[in-house]
Order: sequence, then C-alpha cells, then structure tokens
Amino acid sequence: MMEFLQTMLEVIKRTAPGFLEATVLTLQVTAVALVLGTLLGLVFALMKISKSKILQTIANIYITIIRGTPLIVQIMFLYFGITAVIILDAFWAGAIALGIHNGAYIAEIFRGAIQSIDKGQREASMALGMTRGQSMKRIIFPQALKRSIPPLGNQFIITLKDSSLVYIISVSELFAVANRDAAQSYQPFETYLVVGLYYLVLVMIFTAILRWYEGRLNVDK
Repeated sequence: MMEFLQTMLEVIKRTAPGFLEATVLTLQVTAVALVLGTLLGLVFALMKISKSKILQTIANIYITIIRGTPLIVQIMFLYFGITAVIILDAFWAGAIALGIHNGAYIAEIFRGAIQSIDKGQREASMALGMTRGQSMKRIIFPQALKRSIPPLGNQFIITLKDSSLVYIISVSELFAVANRDAAQSYQPFETYLVVGLYYLVLVMIFTAILRWYEGRLNVDK
C-alpha cells in the first residue's frame, strides 16, 4: 500500500505541470461550448414553441439528429466539415462541435421550462395589453430561466466531462495529455487515476458553484 501511494505521489508530481496547463484548456473548451450551446438552445427552444410549422420542423430535425447520434461522431463530422470550409484550429472546431451538441439538449431544457409556466399567466399579461413578445420577456422567460437552472447545471457538468472527447481531433486537453503520458511512462493505471481525480475536482467545484447560485435564486420557490 505504501509503495502504491508513493508511486501515485510521483505520478502526481510528474504530471502536474502538463495536467494543470491542460486543465485551463479543458475549461476554455467547456466555456466556449456552454456559451454557444446556451445561445443555440434558446433559439431552437423558441423555434420549437413558435406557431410556425417551418420553424418547429427545423428545430425538431436539429434536436432529433443531434440527440440521436454519438457525440464522438459529431465531433469528427463537424471537425472535418467545418475545416473543409473555414480554416479553424482543433480547439475552435472541437468547442463548436460541443456547443452544437449541447444546444440540442439545452433547447429541450428551455422548452420544458417555458411550457411548464401556467398558461394563465400569459393570458393575464395579454389581458393587460402586453404583446406575446413582451409577455415572454417580462413574465414567462424570467420564471422559466429560474426553473431551468438545476437541469442546466447538470448539462454544464456533462459538457465538462464530454470535453474529454475532443482529444480525438488532437486538442491537448486533460485526457489527451493523460493519454500521451500513459504511453510514455508505461503507467496507464496511475496516470488515468490521477486525471480522473482532476476531473472529479473540477466537477465538485462546478457543483458547488451551481448549488450556491441555485440558493441565490431560490429555485425551489
């Protein structure tokens, strides 16, 4: 046991510089993906609940395709598709692919939250002279956003973990660096255990921030 602990400490010390640098890149990929995914999710959620059959169909096609195919396939498909048209490095291609993937799930979160608001509130606001857009902006969406925080938080954590898949297009995030170190050191078990701890710490930090934010908003009320 002592020998194993000593080995683990050595691995932690050896990998710390590379893993810490890769952690920053992992967070950057996640942040870009979350911003893009949230924007796409909001747009497609509004399209799905709109009265336009065309917009509903477009939203349904997007959500069905993205949710029905593996993320790793989407990353490869979008990476080679995007870079064939626009010159992008692997970081931006991977972040965009993750953002498009998460947009489909976030769209359903927003749609569910918006439709969970009592229709009577919309009718009451319209009776007061508000337009449909004003009712959505002032009455419906603030409540829907509050209700969507818990599932959005879960999706954000999933995005952080899913960012490990961009290693497949040579983005030097945590998992990619761990792969290289494991191959060079011939210590795959110890290396993957250490990188797993890095992800665990990041998820715990994310979770703590989200719980604090939920408490600030009193999302259960």
